[in-house]
Amino acid sequence: MFDSGLGGLSIVRALIDLVPGRDLVYFGDTGRFPYGPKPADEVAKFAMQITEVLLERDVAMVVVACNTAAAVALDDLQDRVDVPVVGVIEPGIRAAKRATVTGRVGVIGTVGTVRSGAYQRAVARIAPDLHVLCAACPGFVEFVEAGDTDSDQVHVLAERLLAPLRAAAVDTLVLGCTHYPMLARTIGDVMGRDVVLVSSAEETAFEVDRLLAECDGAHDDTASNNPTITNQTATTAGRHEFVTSGDVAMFRRLGARFCGPEVKRVEAFHW
Repeated sequence: MFDSGLGGLSIVRALIDLVPGRDLVYFGDTGRFPYGPKPADEVAKFAMQITEVLLERDVAMVVVACNTAAAVALDDLQDRVDVPVVGVIEPGIRAAKRATVTGRVGVIGTVGTVRSGAYQRAVARIAPDLHVLCAACPGFVEFVEAGDTDSDQVHVLAERLLAPLRAAAVDTLVLGCTHYPMLARTIGDVMGRDVVLVSSAEETAFEVDRLLAECDGAHDDTASNNPTITNQTATTAGRHEFVTSGDVAMFRRLGARFCGPEVKRVEAFHW
């Protein structure tokens, strides 16, 4: 699993809660963060590089836990990699389709994600009846990576960036960046209690577990079929590895805050 930084830990948390026995490796590319403002071809290059690092660890699946990377690189990765590659965009749209009552759905993401049109294409494929409004939220990711999720400055920024979505009277808001669940309280305060916030984290975790079970044939065969996936009981923790290309101490501190006590040992990686 990889992301430009800490945001993908929301999916790590959901997957650990869903299937504690799964082994996982998380790569946070904080040394090259943020991805959102970068050119699409550069982000696609980063995504391939990280995927190759993960494949060297014999992973059974790659989860692109970064909306920006999924928007520009998912199709290419799925074509070029032998193991299943899962993104976060379609799971988020499916969850929004179930949640909305009026059919008016907002999507917020990085500049790169919104510019790519990936969410609009996903809606056209799987939920064409929805009326979707997308808005870029530059600055949100940077606040999360700095550990600031509820300051007055964050709230003021959220009020400004989310104003068009409030004016459009959406009843459901897709947090189209894995960093954004860390800002859920602030975003919820601004949008109001009648707006449902949808994170793709849990939906993605369910899809990962389902696909791994299909690949293995059954959960009981998981450990014998692939050495990186352990068939442990629901009460037994799997092996969780965390790797960052940036500041290890900061990743450990904020990772434990956003994900939980599983973020203990963090390995440094240098490009």
